[in-house]
Amino acid sequence: MLSASEVCYGYAGVSVLREVSVEVGAGSLVAVTGPNGSGKSTLLHVLAGVLQPKSGYVRRQAGCRVALLPQRTPDIDALPLTVGECVRIGGFQGFFRRSTASSTDSIMERLGIADLRRRRMRELSGGQRQRVLIAQALVQQAEVYVLDEPTVALDAASRATVHELLGEKVRAGAAVVLSSHDPEESALAGHTVHLRAPAA
Repeated sequence: MLSASEVCYGYAGVSVLREVSVEVGAGSLVAVTGPNGSGKSTLLHVLAGVLQPKSGYVRRQAGCRVALLPQRTPDIDALPLTVGECVRIGGFQGFFRRSTASSTDSIMERLGIADLRRRRMRELSGGQRQRVLIAQALVQQAEVYVLDEPTVALDAASRATVHELLGEKVRAGAAVVLSSHDPEESALAGHTVHLRAPAA
């Protein structure tokens, strides 16, 4: 469904990824681990097509849709979006691929944000905001969900709910790629890609 072979990437002449390869199949969960600065976010953005590798290649199955949850989304707070509007943006993918209102409402209920739907994004706590962004990603009808440290700001109950939702996506045949510093979360994956920090 999605693969990277010997991918290299760097910023301002500094190498971050060196010949990284990963295979992501349908119905799989892949964890990307490693210390800060090892290139986890960079690899996820390369897999999602936001960044193009300097060398190596990324291949996606024809028609494969990728939903990305980046770690940092500061621009969204500058927009006058409500929680409901933010989630619905994820659910709208063209006339024939719009997520149903019931599926959107269900995910919001399960993530505990349904009662926040009229609140502005800038008014939320860190954990509330993260749950909204997770909902925005998961309402998309994608084949691959790429999530950068999705549960880092969440309490134990919210993390468990996110893991349940991701498990449902995998059992339905989608693939999930997530980066994490949490060994318990990484242990949920069938395959782990461990990145090392670049040499000084």
